[in-house]
Amino acid sequence: MNPLAAHLENFRQQDRLNAGSLIISVLGDSVMPRGGRISLGSLIGLMAPFGVGERWVRTAVFRLVKADWLQSEAHGRKVDYQLTPSGLQRFEESARHIYADQAPTWDGQWRWIVVLADLPPRQREQLRRALYWQGFGELRSGCFVHPGADLNAVLDALVADGLGDLRGGLTAFLTRSMTNREAGHVSTEHLVSGQSLLAADEDWVAKTWSLSSLAQAYVDFVQRYAPLERYLRRGRQPKDPELAFVVRTLLIHDYRRLLLRDPELPQDLLPAQWPGIQARDMSRKLYQSLWEASQAHLSKNLRLANGVLPEINRCYAWCPEEDSNLHDVTR
Repeated sequence: MNPLAAHLENFRQQDRLNAGSLIISVLGDSVMPRGGRISLGSLIGLMAPFGVGERWVRTAVFRLVKADWLQSEAHGRKVDYQLTPSGLQRFEESARHIYADQAPTWDGQWRWIVVLADLPPRQREQLRRALYWQGFGELRSGCFVHPGADLNAVLDALVADGLGDLRGGLTAFLTRSMTNREAGHVSTEHLVSGQSLLAADEDWVAKTWSLSSLAQAYVDFVQRYAPLERYLRRGRQPKDPELAFVVRTLLIHDYRRLLLRDPELPQDLLPAQWPGIQARDMSRKLYQSLWEASQAHLSKNLRLANGVLPEINRCYAWCPEEDSNLHDVTR
């Protein structure tokens, strides 16, 4: 059994399968680039090789509609599902995280969101989870910080998450680090009035984010997928389009779940030899090796309710260079 087939078989042996999360990965990686629209029958067909049955697909889609990710449109006895404006915003934000070519450089400024209102416990937890997805760490209760987030985009995302009413109880601002980073040099001595020492930026990171378990998760991810990348790099191109599609989807699915835990700190603030860099590089190479065959499977099986194959109208940073003329949502 080749490594690609073995990987699929290992996935099918899992005791628990989160069908909804896997469907989100398919929608984001395969459906959104083709207009964000798919017939229910096509989605059921695409999910079958993963061992996700029709009942699970229908249940997951119902929940995504209820959560304002999808909306339905009937065509006779058939139904199309289209990303809502809110769902599209969420998927595009996720795409910018997943398909980035490298960690961002740091402008030396910390982004802050501070809760001024006295929120009920349930709303405070909803806000914390929403900001956690945006990469923020909670330095103190109600005090969230990140070194590179786009504050306007973060606040807009709160609206997409149904938390727009909370924005009146928040304040957001920037502060500049006093670390000397000229010419790439990082000084841990912060001078105030020529005397006092302040905490280094790296100390902030260590205090705000726990990166050790995330680092190990990246190491495990690389160990799981590196054999597949080496197998294809040796010229053993996938001959089964369906298998290529499945492995590509599982790659993105597992990588996306890691990014849900990753604050995606700028390169300047990451620990030395950060394994997330290797994971990104390996994922990009494997994804590109699977691209052509997996696209053949989608061209054959992804349809709208009227039978039309939706064309690719955008591309991500990981698509091969020959498709670079398509719109890249990460730019």
